[in-house]
Amino acid sequence: MSADLRLFMTDPRNPRKSAAENLGIIVLAAGASGRMKEPKQLLEFEGKTFLRRAVETAAQSIYKPVVVVLGANFEKMKTEIADLPVEICFNEDWQRGLSSSIKNGIETLLKIAPDIAASLITLADQPFVTANHLNLFAEKFFQTNCSIVAAQYNRTCGVPALFSREIFADFSGLSGDKGAKTIIEKHRERLSVINLPEAAQDIDTPQDFLNLKQ
Repeated sequence: MSADLRLFMTDPRNPRKSAAENLGIIVLAAGASGRMKEPKQLLEFEGKTFLRRAVETAAQSIYKPVVVVLGANFEKMKTEIADLPVEICFNEDWQRGLSSSIKNGIETLLKIAPDIAASLITLADQPFVTANHLNLFAEKFFQTNCSIVAAQYNRTCGVPALFSREIFADFSGLSGDKGAKTIIEKHRERLSVINLPEAAQDIDTPQDFLNLKQ
């Protein structure tokens, strides 16, 4: 945790101090990896599967609780992270697309942390995103009055992205593979961004994985 973030969390003058202990994180890992032809979450990179790396990263950040949304190949995925201090939930509607996993994650988060003030949404296939990177979103959230803090890369904005609680209801209207980017575009006037080129590296195809290893 940076010195600036620690200051914002403890400064009684900070208008969002009450939110400091109520930031959750949702790791989306429910897809079947159709283009990869095998579960990409279980592919190994530098000695760890993508899933384990992403969940460990989330657990090492300041966000609590950590909710991990699984779906396809649930038992294998669950076994991979069963020893970590996270809440694992099963999205039985995972075939309906990314939107169903986000809704599932938010619903689970609100059940176990009803006073949650905001949540970061992140993916399982961005291996160069670190816990320190994730903490930057909380720092920006405390510094601004913005309702959304999103990563900026490749001339676009996307996840990881932190959404204030008042934005949660917007996700209920999503369907199919529409996800965080749709909500970010809807609320551009309430958006702050963090330049995070590390988030541009995601893994969708065998060629992506080969390029990563090379």
